[in-house]
Amino acid sequence: MPRRPLVIALALAVLTPGFASLAQSTSTASESDFLSRVRRVTYEGLRAGEGYFSPDGSQMVLQSEREEGNPFYQIYLMDMMTGDSVLVSPGMGKTTCAFMRPGTGEIEFASTHHDPMTEQYAADEYEARETGNERRYAWDYDPEMEIYVTDPATGDVTRLSNARGYDAEGSYSPDGEWIVFASNRNAYNRDLTEEHQRLLEMDQSYFIDLFLMRADGSELRQLTETPGYDGGPFFFPDGSRIIWRRFDESGLIADVWSMKPDGSDQRQLTDFGAMSWAPYVHPSGEYVLFASNKLGFTNFEIFMVDVEGTKEPVQITFTDRFDGLPVPTPDGKQLMWTSQRHGDGGGQLYMADWNHEAAVAALDAAPARVDNSENN
Repeated sequence: MPRRPLVIALALAVLTPGFASLAQSTSTASESDFLSRVRRVTYEGLRAGEGYFSPDGSQMVLQSEREEGNPFYQIYLMDMMTGDSVLVSPGMGKTTCAFMRPGTGEIEFASTHHDPMTEQYAADEYEARETGNERRYAWDYDPEMEIYVTDPATGDVTRLSNARGYDAEGSYSPDGEWIVFASNRNAYNRDLTEEHQRLLEMDQSYFIDLFLMRADGSELRQLTETPGYDGGPFFFPDGSRIIWRRFDESGLIADVWSMKPDGSDQRQLTDFGAMSWAPYVHPSGEYVLFASNKLGFTNFEIFMVDVEGTKEPVQITFTDRFDGLPVPTPDGKQLMWTSQRHGDGGGQLYMADWNHEAAVAALDAAPARVDNSENN
């Protein structure tokens, strides 16, 4: 569940430009306007998150920390009718960012299970927890993270990427032919200046850009090359564009962007003056759901914005603690997201019925987007 380190994110707890207009636009709104029958979906393990659906909505792939002997996320496939789930990743190392390939039963995910240091890292993590020296949760952008694909029917696992650096955050195109993903491989395959070497030691995510490759790992091409972290990419439902989030060079502000699959026509959809990330386009193609700490770091909430970015975002969730990583079901009638609203431990997956009509009406009534770029 890629996130920036806590020490950086805490800087965003201060209310940023545009907060007053946001408060005014949401003062009469409530969570029940958009969500009903809110229910918790996962209970097992220390934490779970990032649930993504099969094209027919009958299955969901997710990451969860529940495997005995492994203190890191592994990938599970859940039957949405029965709630039963099975392990589909190797069970060792760190994994993240799984996605199901349309037209097949294959599952793409990122993993470090090939790393010879895997067992040592697990032992170190358990020792830290036992001695009370466990760090506050933050993503580490492990340079051994590579992209794999597995066929749950056979258990076969195939490695798709093979480059020093963090390769993760992958997702398939609607036709299943392409994978868009995030990587900082260009920080490891060349000589860096002293300044960039120091930056790499402090913040590996600064060098992350977006790449595209065939579903078999061939025809690799780079899509972005802007300083700062470009990540969390997904295709639009019709495959016409890619949605992602871009951090500025300071690593303090992130906004939602879209572009064509060849990397052209890059457009900024939000100018929220906060950390806005984890965007996902609703199946209708009319709006984007995303998470933001606009209201303070300890209270990430889900928002939505029109796909052209002409309106100010509309707040969806109004519950304390973390709510983020929103993903609608393929029919657009329900919403899955990761939340800590239960208040005991790490995030777990929640689901609710989604009111599409109310969402469209709220966006129609939202004010035009305010450009805060001069204040960022």
